[in-house]
Amino acid sequence: MALLRVTSPHAHGPMSTPRVMQNVLLATVPGIVVLTHFFGFGTLVNLLWACLVALVCEAAALKLRRRPIGFYLKDCSALVTATLLAIALPPYSPWWLIAVGIACAILLAKHLYGGLGYNPFNPAMAGYVILLISFPLQMTAWTPPRGLGQTPGLVEALQACFWPSSYDGVTMATPLDLMKQNSSLLVADLWAQTPQFGRWAGLGWEWVNLAFLAGGAWLLYLRVFSWHAPLAMLASLGLFAAVFYDGGSSASGGSPLFHLLSGATMFGAFFIVTDPVTSAVSVRGRLVYGAMIGALVYIIRVRGNYPDAVAFAVLIMNFAAPLIDNYTQPRTYGRRRDGSEQ
Repeated sequence: MALLRVTSPHAHGPMSTPRVMQNVLLATVPGIVVLTHFFGFGTLVNLLWACLVALVCEAAALKLRRRPIGFYLKDCSALVTATLLAIALPPYSPWWLIAVGIACAILLAKHLYGGLGYNPFNPAMAGYVILLISFPLQMTAWTPPRGLGQTPGLVEALQACFWPSSYDGVTMATPLDLMKQNSSLLVADLWAQTPQFGRWAGLGWEWVNLAFLAGGAWLLYLRVFSWHAPLAMLASLGLFAAVFYDGGSSASGGSPLFHLLSGATMFGAFFIVTDPVTSAVSVRGRLVYGAMIGALVYIIRVRGNYPDAVAFAVLIMNFAAPLIDNYTQPRTYGRRRDGSEQ
């Protein structure tokens, strides 16, 4: 099967690879700030350690491949991978868990296939799934969202990262976990009896998702990516949640607003699904690609074994992206869709 060959005319602009990566990093700042507010300094410690490990792994891989280290480090792609993976990890994760995830993302999911532009799978999500399957206990150890004044301080965050055996943290199930495990309470009763739920979704998580939505909207304004894939994902996820929402019984999978503002929904829609290397290329292909991810997220959340399914859905559709592009190629200028000349 031949991959999509995009014909002229081509658009040119000031958006170089380093500039795009820097804009993506800046767009994550609102979400990181809100995560830090609700979960404490563990998010920042995870982020700084992940970036350091990513730069070391990137430099080592470039040296082994005999590529110019300084030139490729300046494109900031390693920092973007580290940032996206660190955001997805639970705060106060041990140093070795972060290091293993970053090493898998940079060395296996990126450089094993030839580096940036050749990787078929999103490196951050590949590293996340490897960690989730290999270390499920550590990957589900989320602290309760209590606000910056009531969360562990910077010293405790450093202790949890680099001396995990001496740190005794409090963890609890996420709202998506609670919704999946519920089998006896109506949604309204579950909402009233459980402190993890906020006004529309999980306590804190609704504001985290809105913050990543704001960052994604800024990237859309800069035209870093098009609207097709993220909006198709959100529309598909909301549609599935609306069609199968039963009003709030004990078997309910949750309302559309609950799914849109829970877990990694907005983070995935605007920072993962829009990866230009691993996603579909054509306009119609992006719509199909995003819609399929939204459908898979809902199906895995409600029927699968994992409460949040963004990483699995993205990796499955990364595999299918070339096939989608093959069947959604745009018509070449001057030719009909059957290939004949006009």
